[in-house]
Amino acid sequence: MLIDKCSIYGRNINSRLMLGTARYPSPSMLGECVKNSETSVITVSLRREALQSRDGTRNENRFWSLLQDLGAYILPNTAGCFSAAEAITTAHMARDLFGTNWIKLEVIADAITLAPEPKGLVAAAESLCRDGFDVFPYTTADIQLGRQLVEAGCSVLMPWAAPIGTGRGITDFAALVAFRQEFPKQFLVVDAGIGKPSQAAAAMELGYDAVLVNTAIATAGDPVSMARAFGKATAAGREAYLSGLMTPRSIAVPSTPMDGLAFTTLGGPHHAR
Repeated sequence: MLIDKCSIYGRNINSRLMLGTARYPSPSMLGECVKNSETSVITVSLRREALQSRDGTRNENRFWSLLQDLGAYILPNTAGCFSAAEAITTAHMARDLFGTNWIKLEVIADAITLAPEPKGLVAAAESLCRDGFDVFPYTTADIQLGRQLVEAGCSVLMPWAAPIGTGRGITDFAALVAFRQEFPKQFLVVDAGIGKPSQAAAAMELGYDAVLVNTAIATAGDPVSMARAFGKATAAGREAYLSGLMTPRSIAVPSTPMDGLAFTTLGGPHHAR
């Protein structure tokens, strides 16, 4: 099922589907979804209370241990952060806990749209890149914002398909196409808003390098089967892109050649004898 391997910040991954770890019915269900999706990367939201017990000493969290046993790269994220300072602090805590320089950077403008806050996002990206982090910034498909993030040092960009958790799929194909064309050297991940396997395939057919999915799998009637479907759809979309998709046409073109057909006075083609 896996089409081609790739590298992100020097680490090889075998699957182009990334999985979020929130909202699953149980930890064991999450584990089965990770296994059946064949993902190589799982993203985890970090909270301060996960690092310390009530007496202020570090404790071992069973959930983190479960994630580390799943055999996928852990990509901590700064979900729920509304300022650059908060995101930077959370990122440093994540590095201490997980022992990784990877961080999915989220700086949110408000709790209603969950849209990225551009100034805070760029400021946090600049600071974290200087501090040696490998930053995966969650952004919109705004090209100017993307340029600022690349200038800050990001080799990965994660534009949304639609707002987080909406499941609406790609709401602006033209914007994502233009974003891909503008950043041919960056590793681009479509993040947020994907609700169906077909939407994941569509994103991959645009030439994106990966997709990140959470809610659509975690809240499905059968999360394990849905995880498997997303894994296959992501791989299919990538294979289709690599195979060379046909260019849409404005007029009909017959799939059967017209050569060798005779035309009657009524204009209809008949096979010549």
